[in-house]
Amino acid sequence: MAKISVLGPGGWGIGLAINAWRCGHKVTLWSAFESEVNALLETRSNEKLLSGIVIPDEIQITGDISDIEGSDITIIAAPSIAVKSVCENLSRCKDFGIIVNASKGLEKGTLRRLSQVISDVLPNADVVALSGPSHAEEVARKIPTSLVVASENEEVNVKVQELLSNEYFRLYTSTDIIGVELGGALKNVIAICAGVCDGLGLGDNTKAALVTRGLAEMKRLGVALGADERTFSGLAGIGDLVVTCTSRHSRNNRFGNLVGKGTPCKDALEQVGTVEGYYATLMAYELAQKAGVELPIINECYGILYENKPVDNVVNNLMTRPKHAELL
Repeated sequence: MAKISVLGPGGWGIGLAINAWRCGHKVTLWSAFESEVNALLETRSNEKLLSGIVIPDEIQITGDISDIEGSDITIIAAPSIAVKSVCENLSRCKDFGIIVNASKGLEKGTLRRLSQVISDVLPNADVVALSGPSHAEEVARKIPTSLVVASENEEVNVKVQELLSNEYFRLYTSTDIIGVELGGALKNVIAICAGVCDGLGLGDNTKAALVTRGLAEMKRLGVALGADERTFSGLAGIGDLVVTCTSRHSRNNRFGNLVGKGTPCKDALEQVGTVEGYYATLMAYELAQKAGVELPIINECYGILYENKPVDNVVNNLMTRPKHAELL
């Protein structure tokens, strides 16, 4: 039995905590907010984010970061914007084991990957990225799920793989942490675009083209930033992209759907909640400008979300671009 701690009791954090408990481990679920801790202790659930799922009594729920001491693995499952502050809390502990980052995104302003943010605050930590096609609702209900864990240290990857895998939660390993993290962040941008397609009432042909060409853009930017292009053909690339672009569980997709129907971005964000792709769109655009990489789909998404570009013009802009060979 290992000690597994999960920082962030949202839907994904609860799903991962329950999965670790089902692997036979001692599990602690931590929140920085006293009101959130009290509500979870009272109800043993988060009905808003993970309806119908009960947190087992054996899982400790706490707001005291010292309860994380002695963990073999500490999983960060907070929104990307909160990862740095979560790590600053964690820095008060001396022994928190391997850090497994389950958050997907980039740091606003610096454009750093989240493993870089974590390593900046916790310089001596082993940091592993967890990514792939994974809705919390399905993980919590034992629906078979396959993900990838990535760091440059294969020994650390294998340890995480061994401790967190079971008969319905299968983990693969990768040493391409750059590609795995970028895949997890960039797919959210394409998922917004897929939602826009639905909101505009477009068809399967359109969405298939969007996903395919969106993947090419993810790969193009990833390679420019040091990733292995093969990673984007795996779970952290096409796998995560497909599930996020097609599922009703995806907040990015739901947000895009509202925008496609004409809902102002601000109102759509208020209706859906945290939309990682909204922030990732800005950062992907900025990264592409710095790297000199052409990303037509992501550029159009940026125009809609940040420049008030009319949604109705987007498809025509993309379809009437200069003709050329298919670039993969």
